[in-house]
Amino acid sequence: MLHEHVDKSCPSAVIYGCAGTEITAAEARFFTEKKPLGLILFSRNIQTPRQVTDLITSFQKSVAFSDPLILIDQEGGRVARLGPPNWHKKAAASVFGKIFDCDPLRALEAVRLNSEIQARELSMIGINTNCSPVADLYWPNSHKIIGNRAFASNPKIVTSLAREVCLGHLSNGVLPIIKHIPGHGRAMADSHLELPIIDACQDELLQTDFEVFRQLSDMPAAMTAHIVFSEFDKNLPCTLSKSLISGVIRGRIGFNGLLISDDIGMKALTGSVGKRAEKALEAGCDVVLHCSGKLNEMISVGAAIGPMSSSSMRRYDRARHACKPARSVAKNLQAMREKLESLLE
Repeated sequence: MLHEHVDKSCPSAVIYGCAGTEITAAEARFFTEKKPLGLILFSRNIQTPRQVTDLITSFQKSVAFSDPLILIDQEGGRVARLGPPNWHKKAAASVFGKIFDCDPLRALEAVRLNSEIQARELSMIGINTNCSPVADLYWPNSHKIIGNRAFASNPKIVTSLAREVCLGHLSNGVLPIIKHIPGHGRAMADSHLELPIIDACQDELLQTDFEVFRQLSDMPAAMTAHIVFSEFDKNLPCTLSKSLISGVIRGRIGFNGLLISDDIGMKALTGSVGKRAEKALEAGCDVVLHCSGKLNEMISVGAAIGPMSSSSMRRYDRARHACKPARSVAKNLQAMREKLESLLE
């Protein structure tokens, strides 16, 4: 990355959170100065549809970049930032995996319809990127942090269902981010709290967890796992490992889309947030994700990184162009919900 041309007019290689339900004056000044690629929203930022749209509009006005990413984690189940009473509750991924065991065609139809509804609901309030689907495998004895967020244990089932989620989003103007590449399912710890280490052998990983992401390597965006895979790098988690990003994600898996780090504020990583951001970009991430919304941390990150590289901007452009224009999002939405309910019965 150090030898690559950098255009100072490009957005900086970071996506930030914000503190509350409005963009404060201090946040607006910071975003104007640093020009982040995007903004990620959490429950702390969400009250009503109108309020969310107003917050997004304020962020967009504060950055010079014309097409910032507006992200959210709207997987369904226990990871859904939008919920009742203003938004409909969504099923967890495992629901579709269980249907697939009995009726694969019904499962594929249901998960595609579910993803199209999700994308339309997001588009209606100005969100253009969803940190979904989870393409990790379900391993019954691993940490529950993934659990029912995974579709199934079978790589072929997970691949099929995750692809439908991606296509449902892309066809409705929303960029999906597959996660957590190259695979979080085996982890015996929660990377929000500590660093997981996976000791499975290379061949086993390549045939199972990594294989799902290899089959989805044509998708436009992915999020890294803060996990040590000791057979590939004994010391560094994937997000900070050149050998894992270059050799596994870009190499054996063959993913050439936009690579976004998981939240660099998570406790699986050590050191200052600025140093974490710097190391993630040096390792090969295109963009770092910083979620806390704490302005002092954001300033530290902003001081440590610069504009996106030319190769990262090309990946970003390809990712945005993969999204078809958003459809008339409100049209037939209730009918779609009713059909989905019948498929899930």
